[in-house]
Amino acid sequence: MSKFGELIDDKLPLLLVFFNAEEQVSNSMHPILKDVAAAMGDRGKVIKIDVEKNIKLADALRVKVLPTLMIYKLGEMVWRQSGDQDANTLISLMQDHLG
Repeated sequence: MSKFGELIDDKLPLLLVFFNAEEQVSNSMHPILKDVAAAMGDRGKVIKIDVEKNIKLADALRVKVLPTLMIYKLGEMVWRQSGDQDANTLISLMQDHLG
């Protein structure tokens, strides 16, 4: 968990995506996330977290529905949503938290 604290305590927006590698819906988000990461470049980060490998973290953040997406900035969650999102929405949300 201390690594998680270091990860989210950044001035750049960080998009966390909790998914399960076994689920088709979660896997359908991967190309969208690549687009978001490419659009943001070095102005933000996109990190995928497999809930099967990070059960304690998913439980601590009360992740119940997959995929669950969260944006953190300076150690605080600034946005959270469950279910599929499109690339334009995610890019816009990330850009809202720049600066």
